[in-house]
Amino acid sequence: MFKKHACYLSICLLVAPLVATAEALPADAVPVVSPSPIQMALAQLPSACPDLAPHIDPAALARLQAFYQQQGDAALWATGERRPALQAQLQLLADDGLDPTHYSLPAVDATANVLCSDIDTSRQYLQALQDLHYGRLQQSRYEPLWHSQPPLHDPDAQVLAFAATGLQDMAQGFDQARPGADLYRSLRNAYATARLQPLPHWDPVGNGPLLRPGMDDPRVPELARRLFSGGYLAKAPTGTGRQYRDELVKAVKAFQQSHSLQADGVIGAGTVAELNISPAMRRDQLRINLERFRWLAQDLEPEGVVVNVAAAQLSVYQSGIPVWQTRLQVGRAERQTPLLKSRITRLTLNPTWTIPPTIMREDKLPAIRLNPEYLRQQNLQVLDAEGHPLAPEQIDWARPGNILLRQDAGPRNPLGKIVMRFPNPYSVYLHDTPSQPLFTKGPRAFSSGCVRVEQPLLLRDLLVSPAERTRTDELLATGVTHEFRLATPVPVLLGYWTVEVDRQGGLVYAPDIYGRDPVLIKAMGAVL
Repeated sequence: MFKKHACYLSICLLVAPLVATAEALPADAVPVVSPSPIQMALAQLPSACPDLAPHIDPAALARLQAFYQQQGDAALWATGERRPALQAQLQLLADDGLDPTHYSLPAVDATANVLCSDIDTSRQYLQALQDLHYGRLQQSRYEPLWHSQPPLHDPDAQVLAFAATGLQDMAQGFDQARPGADLYRSLRNAYATARLQPLPHWDPVGNGPLLRPGMDDPRVPELARRLFSGGYLAKAPTGTGRQYRDELVKAVKAFQQSHSLQADGVIGAGTVAELNISPAMRRDQLRINLERFRWLAQDLEPEGVVVNVAAAQLSVYQSGIPVWQTRLQVGRAERQTPLLKSRITRLTLNPTWTIPPTIMREDKLPAIRLNPEYLRQQNLQVLDAEGHPLAPEQIDWARPGNILLRQDAGPRNPLGKIVMRFPNPYSVYLHDTPSQPLFTKGPRAFSSGCVRVEQPLLLRDLLVSPAERTRTDELLATGVTHEFRLATPVPVLLGYWTVEVDRQGGLVYAPDIYGRDPVLIKAMGAVL
């Protein structure tokens, strides 16, 4: 009670000079409007609410001031059903992979400072909506994504809009804040079910030589037990047979298919590694990918190209629905494909290939020094910085200086027949490739950062108008390099996630090719 009275006394003392000034004004003067108790408390947080002040940074303070101003500077949580409704929605955040205890509401009892309790409740309310819509973690800290244009949305304005709706209908306010993309909603449903179920148990499968269908191996019984525990075998294995065949091979192929591996039934190190990821880790992956989808929701557009780098898969979206998919080859772990949002603005038809600096330094120059015939064998030209031809025999390959290596258009060109280009600082793009057999592999992390597309001409068809398709076909037939600018640029998003729900409602995992999952799991905390 003393704290409550002390708070009101402090606010009265702050307001008193303003009241006295107003009384002394001439009759025709415009009276000064005193700040509300809420705004006074926010302006003087360290003295008005000393326990709360350390938890409110300047950005949160500005958001609270705007929120209360939006609501007429009235206390919002003291009476009625609003606070219980908020508490219920906070508990449901567990289904979004967020920890409800991060948004604990202040106690309501006779000793509570009513004004500070109201402010603290609003703080947690706004923070929950912010985290639900944009993510609890900062994407720029963990998995930065470069933008060709600054995002146009105003985060605070968006959160305040959700908050205003929630004061009238709490469930609706939270549902508006929750990302609406099917990638998010379907995974949320899967996680909501999984987190309430006991974790399954499976023993690891031992390492060993490559295991092909029909071979004998002492690991076959443990492999069968693992696949039964994971739901890939309908019946519990019996006996101790060592032959790898029939139903077990079929189960392995199904496992490989659902984990973005080459579904050939051959068990190598990659398949064993995925088999041995623990049930707890698998559930953690659901949770952290919900966080990733909260990040990506700000960049998804109804129309455009979306690349999942981890799965090496490209989807074309129309009206918010994926209408076409194809396989990709992406950057190796040491030369990772960057995450970015841009727009495809032009196509290079029958491209030449000017070798990027990293590839020239780390791959091409060592090869040239070892083999004087390498340039001729690879059909590579040597050019100066202005593009003028140079004689290779006149170059000191130990110190070549500022030169370029370029490969002419043709069937051996690494860029194939077509390149889809978009502004970015990494010199990456989508392109055709002569390395077609690699598309049957999984995972497909083979490139030096650019994204190789399995069916680039079919992708081209989805990016252009019928007239543009006809014209680009004509230019391709010439065999000559042409730059073709699209009449309508197409959004392209390169993201990274390691699990999603397929159209049949099943979970599809992707190998964590860049080792990013453990970092996010640690940052998000323990499994709920």
